[in-house]
Amino acid sequence: MSDSQPQQPSSSPRKGRGEGGGHGPQHPTGNANAAAAESTTLLLTGARLTDGRTVDVRLGGGRIQAVGTAGSLPAPALSRVDLGGYLLLPAPAEPHAHGDTALTADGEGPVSYTPDEVQRRATEAALLQLGHGATAVRSHVRIGDVHGLGPMEAVLQARRSLRGLTDLTTVAVPRLLTGVAGADGFAMLRDAVKMGASVIGGCPDLDPDPTGFLETVLELAAEHGCPVDLHTDGDDPGRLARLAAMAGGLRPGVTIGPCGGLSRLPLDVAHRAADQLAAAGVRVTCLPQGDCAALERRGLRTAPVRLLRAAGVRVAAGSGALRDAGNPVGRGDPLEAAFLLASQGGLRAAEAYASVSGEAREAMGLPEVRLEAGFPAELLAVRGDRISGVLSLAYSRIVIHRGRVVARTSAVREYCDSAVAVALDLPRQGRAEPGP
Repeated sequence: MSDSQPQQPSSSPRKGRGEGGGHGPQHPTGNANAAAAESTTLLLTGARLTDGRTVDVRLGGGRIQAVGTAGSLPAPALSRVDLGGYLLLPAPAEPHAHGDTALTADGEGPVSYTPDEVQRRATEAALLQLGHGATAVRSHVRIGDVHGLGPMEAVLQARRSLRGLTDLTTVAVPRLLTGVAGADGFAMLRDAVKMGASVIGGCPDLDPDPTGFLETVLELAAEHGCPVDLHTDGDDPGRLARLAAMAGGLRPGVTIGPCGGLSRLPLDVAHRAADQLAAAGVRVTCLPQGDCAALERRGLRTAPVRLLRAAGVRVAAGSGALRDAGNPVGRGDPLEAAFLLASQGGLRAAEAYASVSGEAREAMGLPEVRLEAGFPAELLAVRGDRISGVLSLAYSRIVIHRGRVVARTSAVREYCDSAVAVALDLPRQGRAEPGP
């Protein structure tokens, strides 16, 4: 295969204040390199789709150019990737990461928040998640306290260095916004937006005046045209009702999570809260792999995904903590999040995968991805032939961002040489199942 190694990152221009936007410096040379990379044409051959077809897919200009039956797309001079034995899917996206605190669980002594350390952690975390398949990451970054805006600037620098490999965007997360103590937080939140934070966040549950916190965030978001993404446990139905009433008219929208407290409410109360959120268009991002450290731990129950979906709430799934205080063994793997929703959350495998791909991308304001001509070439190939098998044994993966291979993980399973292994013809790497 000609694309045997991930290619080097390069910069690309972004427009507007949408996800991935901001006011970071532009690099003309990097932009030219990104444009050249996206102009390269790549042919994926022998890929299996979820409907059972085996196809060739031609990519160019960062998009899917054509999808045809195997062998039907002549491309004598194109780079090729043989996807025989792989299931080709829209790539996942990560709607709820914490790059500033990631990978700190095993450190000795206090966690360092020097800009270099935060940038290193955010970069490594984004690359780990890219290896899992997430070609876009929304990172919630704490601002204020003794660290000020340093972590935000560091994660924004990580974003710039990762252009061409993955799309990393930031959510500014102040601790307090009301009263005398919240004045500094509000000033820093404004500065963070000016620096390049493309989403406004925070934890209203931790503010002495949660309603005032919400009002401040929503007003600032409306002023700057930013989406809102808030941390809340969701265990206070009155607070959720006020949020729904206040957020209904905000565009480009409001997301809340992880909302594990909704699972602890009486069923009729939870149903009523879900109906209110759905009517207001408020999305929920659940964290099936565990909580994050932004909220005080009140229990590890996941949001009631089936109840929310039945009410019409759009539900995405994120990873939350990646080996930090919120989850010292967090993997940051969207396919594990989908696995947990399928194995414990009562969703069908395809629904569970959609929660980490299509629903996650929509929550992040990213364009839809389908395996059809004209759609963005944000793709994940996983060894296997159906969604259920992929969620069960998602070992070997090939990740495609903007039409080129940017990460590859290969796993080989071998058995000792024995009569039993020979007689059973045990596979080196998973056994294909017949049928679609």
